[in-house]
Order: sequence, then C-alpha cells, then structure tokens
Amino acid sequence: MQLTGGIQLPATIDTILSRRSIREFTDEKVCREDIETILNTARWAPSGLNNQPWKFMVIQNEETMDKLEDCTHYAKVIRSAPLLIAVFLDRETMYNHTKDVQAIGAAIQNMLLACCDLGLGAVWLGEILNQEEKVNLILSCPESLELMAVIAIGHPVQGSDSSPRKLRKDLKDICYDENCGKNWR
Repeated sequence: MQLTGGIQLPATIDTILSRRSIREFTDEKVCREDIETILNTARWAPSGLNNQPWKFMVIQNEETMDKLEDCTHYAKVIRSAPLLIAVFLDRETMYNHTKDVQAIGAAIQNMLLACCDLGLGAVWLGEILNQEEKVNLILSCPESLELMAVIAIGHPVQGSDSSPRKLRKDLKDICYDENCGKNWR
C-alpha cells in the first residue's frame, strides 16, 4: 500500500492497513510452524508489569468445532475454518482487569497481523462471548479462565478478501488537538 504521492509504507504499517477480516477458508490445514508463529506473536504483546495474563487454546478437532458452532451466529465461519484459537484472560495472573483485557486485545491484534503476513486469513469472533459458559464447558476450562475471543484462521478462499475496505471515520471526527474543545485538523 502507498501513501499519496507514491511513498512506500513501512512493512508493519502496510500490514495494518491491508489486513482484512476473512470469513471463508479452504480445506487446507494450517501447518504447525505457522500456528507456533501466530502464538509467539501473541505472547510478545505488551502487558502491564509483563504479567502476560493470557492463555491460548488451539482447536482443530472437528467434533469440538462442531460443538462450538452452536455457540455463535457465525457457525458458518467456524465450519469453514480449519483452525480456531480461543483466547482467555487468566484471572490467576491478572493484576488489573482493564489493563489485562487491553493487553489481550494487543495479543489478538498481533495474531491477526501475523496471519496476514503469513498469507492466512483470520477473523476475530467476539459474539461467541454471549455463550461463554457453554464454550468453557465444551473446552473444559477452569473458572480461572475468562473467554475473551475466538479467532478463526485458515487459508483464504480465492477472492474472499476482495470486498472494498469499509470506510474509517476521519481523524477530525475521532481525535482532539490538546483538549476536547479543538478537533484534530
């Protein structure tokens, strides 16, 4: 991706701006090396006091995935994905709920960006949180783990990322300059 004037963006910024939520995947499995790369990018996310308040669960078993389909309106996405990663807040290692949830958001973003760089598609499923108790029962989770998200990952179906990028709000609508009385210009 290029800025106006043909300036080439640094690789990280290019990945951030080109990443899309992918909801359709091929049947091709995600290799273990790529899974470990994705997990490693997550664990290198920043966290307050470096407490690393996260736990990740790799899910590839079809029977488990079938059960998880019943926990979300996005069953079609789960059905299509060869890999799910459930992301949890580990209440036993947390020190501040808000800061730790923010750290987990950073870990999830790292995973989504890693998927993009690896040529994989991914989507962050949050709606499944409405069925957290059911999900935790299916996954045999202890009470100390609080479900934060499930990420569906796989090789994208050809053209599944071809929809136009949804517009973002202008900076002047979301950013202030020094105080709330002065919008960004």
